[in-house]
Amino acid sequence: MSSAPFHAHLADGPEGGYARWLSAADGVRLRVGVWPAKGARGTVLLLPGRTEYIEKYGRTAADLAARGYATLAVDWRGQGLSDRALDDPMSGHVGDFAEYQLDFDEMLAFARAEGLPQPFHLLSHSMGGCIALRALMRGAPVKSAAFSAPMWGILIAAWMRPIAVALSTASRWFAFDSRYAPGTGPKSYVAEAPFAGNTLTTDAEMWAYMREQAQGDPALTLGGPSLGWLQAALGECHALTLLPSPAYPAVCGLGTQEKIVDTAPIHARMARWPGARLDLYPGAEHEVLMERPTTRAAFTDRAVALFDSAR
Repeated sequence: MSSAPFHAHLADGPEGGYARWLSAADGVRLRVGVWPAKGARGTVLLLPGRTEYIEKYGRTAADLAARGYATLAVDWRGQGLSDRALDDPMSGHVGDFAEYQLDFDEMLAFARAEGLPQPFHLLSHSMGGCIALRALMRGAPVKSAAFSAPMWGILIAAWMRPIAVALSTASRWFAFDSRYAPGTGPKSYVAEAPFAGNTLTTDAEMWAYMREQAQGDPALTLGGPSLGWLQAALGECHALTLLPSPAYPAVCGLGTQEKIVDTAPIHARMARWPGARLDLYPGAEHEVLMERPTTRAAFTDRAVALFDSAR
């Protein structure tokens, strides 16, 4: 658990933040980041989405600290400053989504070894929501879970879905799964795209915050997914749909202008999750936690109310 690089000035999080290197069970080096909170009532295990990194959630950690919770975030394998699987560092690749559970297990072990305040709660975004749901189904030792636009399905046009499935499956069989998925490439979306017409947030200040991070340290960024990642993701999302909802209190936030993940599986899952709640945020896009201040505050308040009630 040696010290790891941490860009406090880019994160804009609570004082006292730090990062550590960890090693997953299969030897992959991971980076985790901690933001303490004075008199914390527990710790939020923050599971980022694809392409994301610890520093992106500095302001979220500040919001949580102001409400009495410490935060522990992770750079998943293949992104942020954690080890990347391919020679091309901009290609987001994983062979099997089960690998992310090794990352989660190491994150949890660190939280315990570090003596972070308990109980633990999950807060996840996009791909992190897929990983979080699987962790809950494995019996993760947390009290509750809050989801932001969880990736329980990938948004692909109906006519393209059979092609995507066939191509990504063939890529594994014929060993070209390291290639970028069609329509994607090595450039970071946030670093390259203009604010106007972006599919992540309607808040110009938060867009500038994310863009400053991407340009401040390009090593944090990631390009498109590999065909191997796509095949693994499609398989995991389908596998999760076949399983009952786990017995944890949960809330989910979803913008009405969502354009990244498939919303149908979210509505279906939340409708059959006893005691869970789905909140829709009018006008919000994919990044609920990077949206306008009123949206961010509403979702954070909802999540913290869940955490408090589940203590």
